[in-house]
Amino acid sequence: MPNGEMPVVSVTELVSALKEVVETALPPCVVEAEISNCRRSPAGHYYLTLKDENSEIGACIWRSTASRIRFDLKDGLNVLATGSLQVYVARGTCQFIINQVLPQGVGALELAFRQLQEKLAAEGLFDEDRKRPLPAIPRRIALVTSPSSAAVKDMIQVMTRRWPAVNLVIVPVRVQGEGAAEEIADALRHVHQIPGVDVVICGRGGGSLEDLWCFNEEIVARAIADCRIPVVSAVGHEIDVSIADLVADRRALTPSEAGELVVPSQSDVRMTLDQSAARMQQSLNNRIQNLRLQVAAVEARAVFQHPMSMVDEWRQSCDELHDRCVTAMNLFVERRQQLLAQSAASLSSLSPLTVLARGYSLTTLPSGQLVRSVLDVTEGTVLRTRVADGTLTQVVQTVAAEEPADDF
Repeated sequence: MPNGEMPVVSVTELVSALKEVVETALPPCVVEAEISNCRRSPAGHYYLTLKDENSEIGACIWRSTASRIRFDLKDGLNVLATGSLQVYVARGTCQFIINQVLPQGVGALELAFRQLQEKLAAEGLFDEDRKRPLPAIPRRIALVTSPSSAAVKDMIQVMTRRWPAVNLVIVPVRVQGEGAAEEIADALRHVHQIPGVDVVICGRGGGSLEDLWCFNEEIVARAIADCRIPVVSAVGHEIDVSIADLVADRRALTPSEAGELVVPSQSDVRMTLDQSAARMQQSLNNRIQNLRLQVAAVEARAVFQHPMSMVDEWRQSCDELHDRCVTAMNLFVERRQQLLAQSAASLSSLSPLTVLARGYSLTTLPSGQLVRSVLDVTEGTVLRTRVADGTLTQVVQTVAAEEPADDF
């Protein structure tokens, strides 16, 4: 190469040299920045921009790292991102590869808790009106917890002491560590298939926030909400509040309190039954006493003291009714007789026989036709004449018509 001439390199060599310089010159570091333009690829990687007041740089979080992040990455979130610069040779771009990210001002788990709480609250999973009551005396109780934990022993001890006849089924799951949330959710989705189970206790004893974190996973919260059987959440101690506690139908401050919530105290039930029996006995005695007083009052009435007096009254009433009926009947007959007499008189005044009694007669032909004119008969015609007291039969010998009288 002649002196004074610059070397000729390819773009790949140039970018590769840049990659070598950048990636070796600056060791891994922690960057304080604000997230913007955050998006997740279908493969599960995150691509985002880290920026401050004056500058910005592209960044990437590979899927293996993203799966360990508890909170949601979103625009505007201030974070501390740990990683290193990396040059993408194919494009000649420089980006910050993040292998750990923490929110500023609040812990990662606490931020994840707040984000999930806001999300589920907006969906109504914490609403009181969707929570179901617990059975007064459950037939069978399912304990979704670790079978070797002290918490399950405490619950069994409390429940068997309070209600010796309790029927318990332990559904073994891991309650911390990788995969615990999936086991708990799967158990809650299938616990209704256990015959006779009508209440579920899901929880564990105390521990750090990391130990209890599986009960803050969204998959567990949704499994509790979708469970067909009422769920009691008993996670940690009184000061520990998990997402599972907020979604469950009832929250118990401790596993021991969960045992007290789901089963009644045998002594309390016996006392309640004794009190109920005493109240029932007293109520029955009062009822019997009231009935006795009512019977005594009925017995003291005159109708029971002198029963024949009522019979005598009825007899007298019957006699009075008989007399009234006879009087009414006689009056009815008398009125009808008067009407009959009036009708007979009216008919008699109109009867032809009455006219005959006054000296008139009726002459008819043998056929019964009334003779009204001399033209109705001839010589030899047989006639019948009706008078008041009988009938005359006669033969016409002569027929003579009268001349009409002169008008005056």
